[in-house]
Amino acid sequence: MSIVTVSPKYQVVIPKTVREALAIEPGQKLQVLIFEGRIELVPVRLPEELRGSLVGIDTRVVRDGDRV
Repeated sequence: MSIVTVSPKYQVVIPKTVREALAIEPGQKLQVLIFEGRIELVPVRLPEELRGSLVGIDTRVVRDGDRV
């Protein structure tokens, strides 16, 4: 677990191990979420990067007998 310090300008440095693990690059956008009393930074991925990420997903939907 890494610990960071908030600067007087409310900035933090993302530790190198985290940047490398998530392939975060300078200038990349991160979505900031407040969830259950904590801050979460989620890398924003471009649509081009997501292409093919759902290959092989099961798209069948089980429907009730009275539905089309």
